[in-house]
Amino acid sequence: MAPRVALIHDFLLDVRGAERVFAALCDLYPEADLFTAVYDERGTEGWFAHRNVNTSFLQRLRPTARTFRPLLPLYPYAMESIDLSDYDVVVSSSSAWAHGVIVPPEAVHVCYCHNPFRYAWNAREQTLAQHRQPVRAALGMVLQRWRMWDFVAAQRVDRYVANSETTRRRIHRYFARESTVLHPPVQTSRFTPVASPGGAYMVLSELMPHKRIEVAVQAFNELRLPLLVVGNGPDARRLRRMAGPTISFTGRVSDEEAARLLAECRALVVTATEEFGIAAVEAQAAGRPVIALREGGARETVVEGVTGTFFDAPTPQALAAAVRRFDPLEVDPAACVRQAQRFDVGHFRRGMRAVVDEALAGERAPREERRRVPRGLALAS
Repeated sequence: MAPRVALIHDFLLDVRGAERVFAALCDLYPEADLFTAVYDERGTEGWFAHRNVNTSFLQRLRPTARTFRPLLPLYPYAMESIDLSDYDVVVSSSSAWAHGVIVPPEAVHVCYCHNPFRYAWNAREQTLAQHRQPVRAALGMVLQRWRMWDFVAAQRVDRYVANSETTRRRIHRYFARESTVLHPPVQTSRFTPVASPGGAYMVLSELMPHKRIEVAVQAFNELRLPLLVVGNGPDARRLRRMAGPTISFTGRVSDEEAARLLAECRALVVTATEEFGIAAVEAQAAGRPVIALREGGARETVVEGVTGTFFDAPTPQALAAAVRRFDPLEVDPAACVRQAQRFDVGHFRRGMRAVVDEALAGERAPREERRRVPRGLALAS
């Protein structure tokens, strides 16, 4: 009898890189039931409408991608409340709290980790600095309690899979757990290089403060070169105000339009420290090079001088200097495509299936011997 599989994701409210990975997991396990804290069919563009999506008690509040953040302290409760007693295999897709689900003692839990919750761990100080007292003090307490819950919850997972070396190091540092690196899937077949790309550089990203899109805006204001910013988010208004005449914004676009824009751009610009950075691989699949900050996942996906170049500091000056010295038209589009194919969805499916099968076949310490977080510790500690 085949094992019953449950797939867990933090929230299904829109379609970003993590949701694309989760969709690949859904394809890998077509009979699995899906679980998430909150779900918005419209926000996820119907990607999961054909599946059995189960939600937590927070679904009653009908949060959207714009309104879900104030519920932050409740999400650990929500994940622990999900009933997984009927499942033999649980695969969580986690960048915050999905890894905290409680599974039956005899079940296997494999977590594909996009990143430990950034606002509690690697971006905690920057998060607190954005607020004034007394909000900063209250938020600091919430994040400290989250860290306590997060660490103990991590001890319940049987196997961790990291999306990059950056995430692998963070899992070890914050959770004291080892993990296997398996890069996210990219549907490289969606992209077709064009013979004559255009003259505009491009940013493809959520417009969030931690993405540092202002670095690109300020650099291209100085360069007076065309920059197309594709994406939406809470930082959009601020970025539009600082943009000069050579910078334009499209808002969010369809996958088909994004593929066309990537193929036609001069080069993709990446200013964030991405844990992996699917957009950089997508640009290469479209035959275009990447100009990226020399941090995070870009170092694993971009080959300097072959499929792109790097700049060493997240400043407009460093980015502008990189743009001046690097000619994207000298890059061979075929080399970019070959590099992107290393991250095609087929590699992900084979790797993930192998990890889950190994976890099922391997010996595991009895769960009662592991450190177990009491329900609600995130708020009660």
